Amino acid sequence: MVSGSDEHGAPIEVEALKRGISPRQLTDHYHQVFVDSLKTFNIQFDNYTRTESPVHKEFVQDFYRTLDKNGYVYAENIILPYCENDHRFLPDRFVEGECPYCHYTPARGDQCDNCGRVLDPKDLINPYCVLDHSTPVMKESKSWFFDLPKLADQLKKYVEENPNLPENARNFSLSWIRDGLKPRSLTRDLSWGIPAPFKGAEDKTIYVWMEAVLGYISATKEWAEKTEKPDLWKKYWLDPASHNIHFIGKDNIPFHVIVFPGLLLASKQGYSLPWEVSSTEWVQFDGQRFSKSRKIGVWIDEALQLEDAEYWRYALISLRPEQRDTNFTWQEFERKINTELNDVLGNFIHRTTTFISTRYNNKIPNYKQDQPGDQGILRVLHESPKLIDEKLEHFRLKEALEQVIQLAREGNRYLNENEPWQAIKTDPSKAEQTIGIAAQLVATIAIELQPFLPTTSSEIQKSILTSQKISWKQAGQTTLGPGRGIRPMKPLFHKVSAEKLRARLEEIRSETIPEIEA
Repeated sequence: MVSGSDEHGAPIEVEALKRGISPRQLTDHYHQVFVDSLKTFNIQFDNYTRTESPVHKEFVQDFYRTLDKNGYVYAENIILPYCENDHRFLPDRFVEGECPYCHYTPARGDQCDNCGRVLDPKDLINPYCVLDHSTPVMKESKSWFFDLPKLADQLKKYVEENPNLPENARNFSLSWIRDGLKPRSLTRDLSWGIPAPFKGAEDKTIYVWMEAVLGYISATKEWAEKTEKPDLWKKYWLDPASHNIHFIGKDNIPFHVIVFPGLLLASKQGYSLPWEVSSTEWVQFDGQRFSKSRKIGVWIDEALQLEDAEYWRYALISLRPEQRDTNFTWQEFERKINTELNDVLGNFIHRTTTFISTRYNNKIPNYKQDQPGDQGILRVLHESPKLIDEKLEHFRLKEALEQVIQLAREGNRYLNENEPWQAIKTDPSKAEQTIGIAAQLVATIAIELQPFLPTTSSEIQKSILTSQKISWKQAGQTTLGPGRGIRPMKPLFHKVSAEKLRARLEEIRSETIPEIEA
């Protein structure tokens, strides 16, 4: 599992200039913020790198030299806005103005935040330079392009014949191909980025989108070098038996199903094309599109100041837009945490373990696996990991997590029907049987939660499974024998308030943003 900080491009250079620091200082700061946040969220990569990595830079330049040699790169003069005061061309985020479609101001040179349309700097009405607000002039500049149309037939075949692509990715990509593929710009007139390796392009850098996607390969290559097995990366990218899976939002489908595979095909190196692109639909925030510039949304560092990472992991996976667009609201976050995580999952585990601690001296009571009245709940237990496996095989993380909650829901129903708190007074053996079976469900839930809520999973395992070495294969089994000891456990979760979370976010945002030190 590899990824990294995407550190190049016009937005980085613009922000650094505004702050009076170098782009490298800006990206050094935020790369560390990302690394720390991922660690706090318990997200574990085999290699989380950055596009400023020397391995990535060298790989990108070598890759494009190969494409140039193979005849897939060409140069052409284009017209770009030019700031006469700053003596620079104004690509993408260096120019703003009025959107020619919805007339929103300020629309950026690459996209309008209001209507979402992709723009070209030349499209803007009354454009201005973001650095000094002067009106740019139009000037000719030489640019290099990737000849994507040459690969249209190969890409059409790849999309049509790949059975693993989800429908949204397949349909969107085939529509793109039918409309006619266009050459993709490879270079920008920026100083910040990876120097373009083409003859005559010494003052250019590679366009960020055309180098960042290659980071999947370079990150694997860097990982192999770190493990002191420098050729191991080839197993993952050049072996046809290896499958690479990409987790993206649907707005990035063209880059992962068309552009990236096109680059790989053009290299003629035998790279494995994306086996599956797990492309989710969109999440909105209170009915609006997320927007950094308009402060619509919650940022990863803010989220961690509002609630523990486990709460966010649960809410975000359970809201994952796998089939249709979803909407994040504070009320829905409150419902997910209070009703599902706390009242269903946390409640079942707490009821079971507390009963064992207080009534059976922290030991699993006597029970049997062949009681006729328990065969229904045991079937649910045995089937649960199979259902989760099936969902995970198709990368339906939301639906897989729902199966874990469903097992806890069945556990609560089982306790309510058998009422061990009453049975212990009139039929102690029935109470022991009920709690013994419930303990098996808790043990399986502990294992099944590992991919979703690793900290919670670990806490339950420490209590109910103690020092036992755990494997996924043990899920769904009745391995906790009578007399086995457990450790007392505190309640796993607490309830949250949508109103308080919203107020706290406003409070965080009112605080002064610290300057980045040089």
